[in-house]
Amino acid sequence: MSELVLSNARIVLSDHEIAGHVVIRDGLIAEVAEGDAEGEDMNGDLLIPGLVELHTDHIESHYMPRPKVYWDMFAAVQAHDAQIAASGITTVFDAVRVGTDEDARLTVDAMDALSRTITDACDNGSTRAEHFVHLRCEVSAPDAVEGFERLSTNPRVRLASLMDHAPGQRQFVNLDAYRTYYQRKKGLSDQDFGAFIERRIAESTQYADPSRQAIAGLARQRNITLASHDDATEAHVHEALEFGIKIAEFPTTMEAAAASRRAGLSVLMGGPNIVRGGSHSGNIAAHDLLTNGNLDILSSDYVPFSMLLAAFSLARQGVIDLPGAIRLVTANPAGAVGLDDRGEIAVGKRADLVRVRSQRDDRPPFVASVYREGRRVV
Repeated sequence: MSELVLSNARIVLSDHEIAGHVVIRDGLIAEVAEGDAEGEDMNGDLLIPGLVELHTDHIESHYMPRPKVYWDMFAAVQAHDAQIAASGITTVFDAVRVGTDEDARLTVDAMDALSRTITDACDNGSTRAEHFVHLRCEVSAPDAVEGFERLSTNPRVRLASLMDHAPGQRQFVNLDAYRTYYQRKKGLSDQDFGAFIERRIAESTQYADPSRQAIAGLARQRNITLASHDDATEAHVHEALEFGIKIAEFPTTMEAAAASRRAGLSVLMGGPNIVRGGSHSGNIAAHDLLTNGNLDILSSDYVPFSMLLAAFSLARQGVIDLPGAIRLVTANPAGAVGLDDRGEIAVGKRADLVRVRSQRDDRPPFVASVYREGRRVV
């Protein structure tokens, strides 16, 4: 039996903090108590649960760090994993695209290989965090169903989201916003971009609805949790419920977020939205959802450290207390995908822990060390 004691810590529990120690045996939390004990001295630093990340697109930038530059996949997974763990994330759902849409360079073959590389790295003990795969399904793409059928056989696929980024849909109802985001990204002339918009609208009209139906049915068969994406109206939420959706990712309006909450869905927003003070695409601010009681989960989205930074920013601003802020990035996301063995510092839970040094209010918190199942990985 292996034992580790972390003492002299400010321990953030589910609803309050204590000054005390944590005893870890065989990767599980065996005791949580006030007062010091003989063991590793945390020097009064905070001890919080390991963060649980449900949606990060970050891995693609390691695989393709520049246009037309493809990195070694195993090395890309390890580099991504190192940044994830150093951000305090001990469980991560890597978002892998399904459906060849606006970026044809990332094909179904490439994404299948990348998801299997993630699985290989985990199975070989080559990751600091525990990785699962989140299939983000672009339902307007012609090959979305084909891609889902292939990638969803991977045993690490636990979550899938249904999204349509075609112009005029959900996040991009405003075509000017779509043009601002995509035309510069793709480097197209006005004429070529006009043709691109027409093609994407036609694809959405032809493929989006049947792809949603087919992927939702396959997900239910394979016990994969489903998320909606960029819902904007109550009608979108009602549709999500028909598909068996459990998580509402990045709703774009208060109307959609409130309807999702009333329907029992977990509402997820991005940490960068909190850190920046609003949405980069002009949609609803996550802060406003939180203050209106319509936010359950924060994700890092495209900046891994944004989860921890957002939680501490909310606590420092007095928007929510620290235990409540930490739940947004630990217990709540874990519960939304059925990972009830982690997400809080409690007896019997996995010893996924992060030692955080809280600095001056004008500086971000510092991750001093990270433990996954009682083993230090950072």
